[in-house]
Amino acid sequence: MSIVSRYILRALIGPFLFGALTVMFLFLLQFLYKYIDQLVGKGLSFWVIAQLIALNLAWMVVLAVPLGVLVATLMAFGNLAGSNEVTIIKSGGGSLLRMMAPVVVASGLLFAALFWFNDRVLPDANHAAKILMHDIQRTKPTFAIDKGQFSTELEGYSILARNIDSSNGSLLGVTVYDNTNVNERSVVSADSGVVAFSTNLSKLIVTLFNGEIHQADTRERDDIRIVQFSKHQIAMNARGFEFSRSGEGVFSRGDRELSIAEMEQKVVGSITTAGEAQRKVDSNITLHLAYLFQPTVPDDSAGSGIDLDSNTTAGFGQDSVERSEAAARVEKRLRLLKSTLESDLYQVNHHSLKANKFLVEIHKKYAIPAACIVFILVGCPFGVITRRGNFGISAAITLGFYVVYWASLIGGEKLADRGIISPWLGMWFANLLIGSVGILLTIRVSNESVSFGFFRRLLRRRVKS
Repeated sequence: MSIVSRYILRALIGPFLFGALTVMFLFLLQFLYKYIDQLVGKGLSFWVIAQLIALNLAWMVVLAVPLGVLVATLMAFGNLAGSNEVTIIKSGGGSLLRMMAPVVVASGLLFAALFWFNDRVLPDANHAAKILMHDIQRTKPTFAIDKGQFSTELEGYSILARNIDSSNGSLLGVTVYDNTNVNERSVVSADSGVVAFSTNLSKLIVTLFNGEIHQADTRERDDIRIVQFSKHQIAMNARGFEFSRSGEGVFSRGDRELSIAEMEQKVVGSITTAGEAQRKVDSNITLHLAYLFQPTVPDDSAGSGIDLDSNTTAGFGQDSVERSEAAARVEKRLRLLKSTLESDLYQVNHHSLKANKFLVEIHKKYAIPAACIVFILVGCPFGVITRRGNFGISAAITLGFYVVYWASLIGGEKLADRGIISPWLGMWFANLLIGSVGILLTIRVSNESVSFGFFRRLLRRRVKS
């Protein structure tokens, strides 16, 4: 590797790390803003929240690395052009393509690493994050008691508060029904009370003041006990209020939680099932058409169903009855055919779309890492055109390409999932579009046949606005 190649690669490392980490930080802020209300106030430990964030960092890495490559190439080649180092390299016999060669090789290695991460690490991280988020969402943060209404969230207990003192949070006119013992019914009434969780959220402690306990044995109607108290505590099991972890095999894996090999098996299974349903459709149509249009020739010896030996004085009346019966049989057969075809065609469409979704995810695992190479093709020439390596210009250009790229990627995914376009085109259209622009710019900048002044005036106008 030449000195120039090493110099260019060293110039890329700092901007790449800065750009990728900045994008990940923005994704992390968006994630926290979206789920902050589900994380706060549930008594979750710092380790649980940190684990959730770490698991979600996996998909952030996959999206941030290509954008980091674009920021790095814009800043590095902008600095090289701004300090006239590109001109010096060209005067020494070099060219833009030679300067880009080590960067393309490095992006190829980055593509391989990101593809491996996307296929092997990301599915397991997505699955673990889904399970952990479900466990967090089912954790109940508080136990709410509404005035004048029974609270039945606790197993075996019902609590009624006739009034609530909002100044100190105490309950007034409290009645607790204890149904935990099938042989005994217990009703506790108190003037006031306070409800609080234990430290580990496993128990709900109800403290009652100035009341009575009425206990009755269901087997002995005359066995009734009344106990008066000034202070009484009831510890209730608060199942579902504390955080608990689910097992690994509780939830099935979705398309974004499978590797390419696993999704290929799903695709084969869906295509096979759709093919079997299609063959059933063809077979049912052939069978019903053969039944409806088979020739019927009256023949006494063959027993055709028409009794020619009977009294034929019925004349046209008998013929009319036979025609109405035949029409009824045909109508019944057609209804059966319609119902069968609707069911089979639904299976064909359902499994075909299911196979499309898996194919979309397979192509996505290749397409997003390939963006590392595609963004090299646009980042290097744009950096030379702008002749500025500051973060403001680089961020503005990156944002523009980000909007175009992800809009094309998301739109292609939606269309491919619905079967409107092929999965390959839906996932690779963004790369083909940005790559074509990059190749055209690279050729023109390399041949110095592009109008630099127009791009520079446009970028200055954008920055000032």
